[in-house]
Amino acid sequence: MKMKGRGNGQKNKAQKKHVAHLGLGVPDKATLLAFLNQSKTSLAPRDIAKAFGIKGEDKRALKALLRELADSGEIAKTGRKAVASQAVPPSGGLFQVIEINTDGEPLARALGRDDYAFGPMVRLAHSKPKMHHDGPPPGVGDRFIGKTRQTHDGEYEVNVIKRLGRVIEKTFGVFLASDHRLGQAGSGGGRIQPADKKLRHELQVAPEHAKGAKNGDLVAARLLPHRGFGPKKAEIIEIFGYSEDPKAASILAIAAHSIPMGFNVEEEEEAQRAGPASLNAREDLRHIPLVTIDPEDARDHDDAVYAEALPDGGHKILVAIADVAFYVTPGSALDEGALLRGNSVYFPDRVVPMLPERLSADLCSLKQGEVRPCLALEILIDAQGIKQSHRFFRGLMKSAASLTYRQAQSAIDGLPDDITGPLLEPVLNPLWAAYRALEKARTLREPLEINSPERKIVLSSEGKVISIALADRFDAHRLIEEMMILSNVCAAETLEDKRSPLIYRVHDQPSAAKLAALGDFLASVGFKWAKGQPPTPVRFNKILTLAAPTENAEMINEIVLRTQAQAIYDTNNIGHFGLNLRKYAHFTSPIRRYGDLIVHRALISALNLGLDGLKSQSLDELKRIAQMITTTERRAMAAERDATDRYVAAFLSERVGAIFDGRITSVNRFGLFVRLVETGGDGLIPVMRLGSEYFHHDEAGHALIGSETGDRWELGAKVQVRLMEAVPVSGGLLFDMVSAAKIGPVPSRRALRGPQRATTPRKVGGPPRGVARRR
Repeated sequence: MKMKGRGNGQKNKAQKKHVAHLGLGVPDKATLLAFLNQSKTSLAPRDIAKAFGIKGEDKRALKALLRELADSGEIAKTGRKAVASQAVPPSGGLFQVIEINTDGEPLARALGRDDYAFGPMVRLAHSKPKMHHDGPPPGVGDRFIGKTRQTHDGEYEVNVIKRLGRVIEKTFGVFLASDHRLGQAGSGGGRIQPADKKLRHELQVAPEHAKGAKNGDLVAARLLPHRGFGPKKAEIIEIFGYSEDPKAASILAIAAHSIPMGFNVEEEEEAQRAGPASLNAREDLRHIPLVTIDPEDARDHDDAVYAEALPDGGHKILVAIADVAFYVTPGSALDEGALLRGNSVYFPDRVVPMLPERLSADLCSLKQGEVRPCLALEILIDAQGIKQSHRFFRGLMKSAASLTYRQAQSAIDGLPDDITGPLLEPVLNPLWAAYRALEKARTLREPLEINSPERKIVLSSEGKVISIALADRFDAHRLIEEMMILSNVCAAETLEDKRSPLIYRVHDQPSAAKLAALGDFLASVGFKWAKGQPPTPVRFNKILTLAAPTENAEMINEIVLRTQAQAIYDTNNIGHFGLNLRKYAHFTSPIRRYGDLIVHRALISALNLGLDGLKSQSLDELKRIAQMITTTERRAMAAERDATDRYVAAFLSERVGAIFDGRITSVNRFGLFVRLVETGGDGLIPVMRLGSEYFHHDEAGHALIGSETGDRWELGAKVQVRLMEAVPVSGGLLFDMVSAAKIGPVPSRRALRGPQRATTPRKVGGPPRGVARRR
């Protein structure tokens, strides 16, 4: 029952006053739009009719006019009400982030019925500094409830009241022309095969919306308003490639994640004007045989290392990092472009660099035999790897060799080549001696030790996949990692000592909810996790060590990994949980990460190492930069992952029907995700392919359990699967189960009681109704 209170009465009076009788009859388009633009709120048809004195049959004409304006996009509907498409955005309404401007600020528009965007672009108001766990600001596609206000300059901005998640408005995929089999030119319509694995249905494209796309074109499309059932429709807005291009996987990822490509004229001109650095006030390191150790396909060389033994059993370590701050100065076009990109993005076939090639692959890269400026760090450690002192300085160096991880490791293992042979005694052996000391310190610190192997995709010169395997992991990798981690600690310590503002690399401890779920799971497989005790890396490592010899080792490793928070950039230091460090700031990769460049500038200013350091930026400004580069980092990770999945699917598309070894990596009510041992490819086995019985989703135990047989499919289980489908455009893989299930007890009705209990029959292969609807 509806009740009218005093507040509603006052609102109705105000509205009546606002829509005073104009006595104009049915208006034309221009008059109606002018009226709606002047309105301070959205109006229902009856309010508009009353304002214009419209009665009887004329009301139908008004409604028809409103529909016509809505179809043309000149007005938007908010529920049953109408609002002009350029009207002031309503406060307390629904908004969606449409784009990120050149300053890195999210811009949003209000949303009406059927997801029509209306009103001008409005900037998201700068939020006050918040706790680190609030996460990055909304990105493109994110929706939220917003409160608008007019600023002193007459513009509007919106504060985020409540975030609602992301809804796709623009999608990407392959255009499949309806008439391509007839040999026509592709002037008709067709459909789009989505590149997003989450979009399971193709999109229909009418001839007038195809925009000249031909069969097989990679396209970006705008989803058109859709009501009711039937296929969704889309309009092509961009053609950016061809699906048969071997590099289509990365092209799609770049487009779908809006990775900025190329550099503007100002950036290129600044890069071309740059020249070699001179010695001046720098320390001369050209006589020291510093070496770089990188992957075989490294496109740039950020860091070089050298070590020597000390008489007391300790070691002196020298770390030289590319002096990007010398070339990329605050406020320059190169600086603004680097901040917009945030980081370089690496794909199997290419790199999308943060800086122009003139800098990233030449002047800033510590290339063998080339004189390069650097920001260097000398560290003294004792025989146990404990740091005794350190100092930063700017230098001029010349790399003695550009080594690969495999090359350096082979030399240490007794198989030196023509390059590493002469370097073995004077350079490599002292480096490994220092690394063994750092290993002792690492053991005492006991960071989190989770096994998370990476895939290595090898391409031919034409861009086709030759092989996919797990990347090798050598002590040479760990040597560089430990020296870089120590360098990052030194950077944070120095800047804190100098009371300089800085951007930390922080990693929060797991949330209480995730820890509770972990405790429940570990109890189900016979391990104890005291819920009252604070989480520490040591506790996690103990669980991993105890689980290592058991059949549940892989499953527990996967769950512990998922329990962890994601590392972010922040001006508020909470330490780095995974590394078990109190102070940590990225310093060692300024060619490919903007955050490292900020730390370089802060060190230059704090230590009076030049005039090109960090300017007087406020903490709020650094907070904004930290949020931006956290967002761009997530964007890069998602793009790299999507491209890798597409390359794997393309590689496996010729092996449909083959049987592979795999492991269950995720259990959901709708099926199992399995990761292949050979390639690392991830694919789905829908629950209907597991058998004709109902399957109960044991969320705490990470298992699907057959309601009639008790068959169990558990997280971490080794299985054999048959590849049924591989879709290169989306990277999707579909499997059929070959292995037999683990035998278990038939679940009792008590186990299915409550929200998971089956109440009405469902079709064969689906879970009980309660299971299917569980969230």
